Amino acid sequence: MHDGISLESLGVPTAVIVTRSFLHEARVQREALGMAGIVPAVIDHPLSSISEEEIRARATQVLGQVIGIWQGKQPDPSIV
Repeated sequence: MHDGISLESLGVPTAVIVTRSFLHEARVQREALGMAGIVPAVIDHPLSSISEEEIRARATQVLGQVIGIWQGKQPDPSIV
């Protein structure tokens, strides 16, 4: 989240990808850091213990969210 906020502050379009298990923490961090408008792209958890093939599949699945974030059309998944 910190890197995404830093890049956005510099005007670089950014999509922060988080696993579903860390969605709440991402919301808390972005609000605490003054960037409540950053919309995270969400993938399933875990990430560190899956195969490269599974990681590629998750990257393919999240691509639509990332593009939506860059276009300002992705709804915020952390608003419940």
